[in-house]
Amino acid sequence: MLTIIMECHNDEAELAQTLSALVAGAVEGVVRDVIVLDHGSTDGSARVADAAGCRFLTDWDLKDVVQSARGDWLLLLEPGARPLAGWVDAVTDHVAIDLKPAHFAASRNHRRSFLQRIGRRSLLEQGYLVSKRTAAAGLRPGMALADIANGRAVRELLAEIVPAWAVKAMRIKTQN
Repeated sequence: MLTIIMECHNDEAELAQTLSALVAGAVEGVVRDVIVLDHGSTDGSARVADAAGCRFLTDWDLKDVVQSARGDWLLLLEPGARPLAGWVDAVTDHVAIDLKPAHFAASRNHRRSFLQRIGRRSLLEQGYLVSKRTAAAGLRPGMALADIANGRAVRELLAEIVPAWAVKAMRIKTQN
């Protein structure tokens, strides 16, 4: 029912964090496949993706990627983002009753400062859940994954996500 798609570049640790959070969806049979679109990583991102059973693509056309997705719905995530407890039920409830795109609620424990909130943020910071049909209909040559979410109204899911920036900040803090 659901295909997860992420773009990465030297995001080995972050990719592992996200993939571990998705295990619940795989166990429940909700996650059909995971596709990682790589931008020339030189770290262990390919090994992490392979160990988790993901498709790791180094050369792709986004239209072909979307068409090859096994799920009827796509969940676009940033490496490092971690959907929190209850995300599987929130996603399955949403796709059962609503055709509109959705995103996760921002984690209450990982809020940006006021100045960071008024600045530009990633369109995929809270994930982006969209039907495969809707995503395919809006694809144009040269689009990036985040462009699929650009300008679309979304509903908020009843589950939170720890954004990738917070996971990276925690990792850097523990390394210092």
